[in-house]
Amino acid sequence: MTTTPQPAADVLPPPTMRDVLAAARRTDGLVVRTPAQGHPELDRAVAEAGAEGATLVVKHENLQHTGAFKVRGALNLLLGFDDAQRRRGIVAYSTGNHAQALAHAARRTGTACTIVMPEHPNPLKERAVRALGADVVLHGATFDDARDRAGEVAAATGARLVGAANEPALVAGVATATLELLEQSPDLDVLVVPVGGGSGAAAACLVAEALAPGLRVVAVQSAASPAAHDSWRAGALRTAVNTTRAEGLAVGCGFALTQGVLREHLADFLLVEDDAITTAQRLYLTAARTVAEGAGAAALAAVLTHPEVFAGSRVGVMCSGGNASEAELRRALA
Repeated sequence: MTTTPQPAADVLPPPTMRDVLAAARRTDGLVVRTPAQGHPELDRAVAEAGAEGATLVVKHENLQHTGAFKVRGALNLLLGFDDAQRRRGIVAYSTGNHAQALAHAARRTGTACTIVMPEHPNPLKERAVRALGADVVLHGATFDDARDRAGEVAAATGARLVGAANEPALVAGVATATLELLEQSPDLDVLVVPVGGGSGAAAACLVAEALAPGLRVVAVQSAASPAAHDSWRAGALRTAVNTTRAEGLAVGCGFALTQGVLREHLADFLLVEDDAITTAQRLYLTAARTVAEGAGAAALAAVLTHPEVFAGSRVGVMCSGGNASEAELRRALA
């Protein structure tokens, strides 16, 4: 693993709770109020893994428009554009869910949209982005290669580059998922959130700090792509190997905005193996009749892998996305 410092770019300050409430009003009726519910078979499984007395509440963002939580942030960002900004358009980089979210929001708002994805993306996600009307550019082997190319495209065209994490409006929009969850289940002891760029975990921290100060927010990332985890542990931005097969977690660097929030508010940051994520995907399928992609199953994988952290607690589990490829599902059921 490498831990080369990643220089911080100039970023805007994180959103406030007022921004989150404004995002909730702006996106009202445009996003799904997804269910937050328990599944007895999941509780039995985590008890057998060692988390005795734990009860889970799953926030089913896999049932959101585009199949993932990120559409909340994309809509909040693009609904705030004026006509000139929409004509100028956006360029973004993504392994899939950020891409789908922005393509969906761009179509909704009449904004020109180009997405740079790594070569050989999840075919389900690539098809969805194209079907939503975005221009797709395939470049490089990883998320980080796509990020570099997106910067070049934006510089050449004058379009607005939309980052994966250093965007306060994205974080504020994403935070509406945690706002909903605390309305649905106000008695949680801990909330587990998967991390790629960190917008979901940072958003959860901001809402928990404002509305439920006793709630512990725990982040989880794949051990095969631990850049955000390493950045949080080091207290400075880091890069790291990026080899996870869970596309939504396949990020090779920390991001300044989200890391700043996580350093201030996050209770813990756990790592899980990719095979544990696959096990969690299978458990979602068989015990909760739920399709979760790798990133979407990572929070459940954390409870199964680190049961001592969650025993005896009422645990919110963010199932952040359901865009699993056929290969993922076959692997999970093999």
